[in-house]
Amino acid sequence: MSECARLRVGTIGWVDLTVRDAVETSDFYAQVTGWIPEPFDMGGYNDFVMKTPDGAAVAGVCHARGGNKDLPPHWLVYLTVEHLDQSIDRCKTLGGRVVIGPRNYAGEGRYCVIEDPAGAVCALYESTGGN
Repeated sequence: MSECARLRVGTIGWVDLTVRDAVETSDFYAQVTGWIPEPFDMGGYNDFVMKTPDGAAVAGVCHARGGNKDLPPHWLVYLTVEHLDQSIDRCKTLGGRVVIGPRNYAGEGRYCVIEDPAGAVCALYESTGGN
């Protein structure tokens, strides 16, 4: 999520896929899309940052372990917001709810997962780094 183009408020800044077997699934997407899986150490296992052939990071493929252990397979879209706390307040006021978080992300920002009034789930991300 640290590329400048991805941090524009109001844009989709990142997508993560959570699955039971990130190794097998990252290999599947590598063969289907041409993405190159780069291991990302999660402390005891690797998730994967999926990169284009020119090295641009475009998505994550994550094991359903740790904080993701009880999640079903899904793609999670991260929407970039200017002020996470204000967006959380608006979400609640408008009938949504916070499912997870807010949490810090690798010293680069903060995020939370919300559910909108229709039941759809996404993440909100605020950059706090100098990106």
